[in-house]
Amino acid sequence: MKRTLFTLLSAGALATVAFDTFGQALSPLFGYAKLAPVGLAGSTLQTVFGANPPGAAYLLHSMTGLVFYTLGYFLIARPVQRAVLPQLHWSLTAVAYGVVLWVFALYIMAHLVAGMPAFLGFSGITWVALWGHIVFAVVAAAVIEMRGLVFDLPKRRQAAIA
Repeated sequence: MKRTLFTLLSAGALATVAFDTFGQALSPLFGYAKLAPVGLAGSTLQTVFGANPPGAAYLLHSMTGLVFYTLGYFLIARPVQRAVLPQLHWSLTAVAYGVVLWVFALYIMAHLVAGMPAFLGFSGITWVALWGHIVFAVVAAAVIEMRGLVFDLPKRRQAAIA
């Protein structure tokens, strides 16, 4: 249990650092848009709760990457892929999961919850966010896979033939 928790938290921490480094440092360094995930988290908090206390948006962004997105790969994406397409390499699952995270962040959270344009109007930040979420997912998945962590869906019971 300790090993699993350590691995998942390490995966989330490294992936969040990779996401933030890519989106807030490397992307603008190369002339592309700068991600503002804390700003999106703040808009979400303001819309849902009517307030955005100091530090709350940063905490929401950090916990989302550290815990929730990482658990999504470990408990949902990878087990479903292993049940449906067991021969598929984990890295392809991670890329697909990154795209799902992007849709969740930029359509569900930014548009449906916070009221911003869908996918932020398909501006430069949209595409940086896509690559950032893919980077996040691949880094998190790599840590989980390299540590050999596996969570499989329960097997279906076979009816006894009399």
